[in-house]
Amino acid sequence: MATFFFSAKQINETEVMLVVLGLIDVVMIANLLIMVIIGGYETFVSRLHLEGHPDQPEWLSHVNAGVLKIKLSTAIIGISSIHLLKTFINAENMSEHTIKWQVIIHAVFLGSALAMVWVDRIMTQTLAMNRAQHAARH
Repeated sequence: MATFFFSAKQINETEVMLVVLGLIDVVMIANLLIMVIIGGYETFVSRLHLEGHPDQPEWLSHVNAGVLKIKLSTAIIGISSIHLLKTFINAENMSEHTIKWQVIIHAVFLGSALAMVWVDRIMTQTLAMNRAQHAARH
């Protein structure tokens, strides 16, 4: 039976890489959904009280809106990177216009993630300075 499956169509190296990258892409999207659901619930609705539980995600102990945004943007960049890698592997079957726009979109994801990190850092520093000034007054 297995011989029939492999003799029906010869699979080349590029097709195998594209299938594997597609699976990685699906797993990353599923992880992104889980992160949004759990992190969003923990941040905006109610605490899950998973402290000390063996299945608690490491990042959940210090999640807030800023951390969640950065984690999401990092995950989106990872997904975009996998998609771009698939495009480059299959470049002979893609138009130059499509490749150009995928690179531009990926660059926009990178730029927006860097902007979010920069804004989050400024906000964190400002809050720390305000706390220090408030503590010095009292």
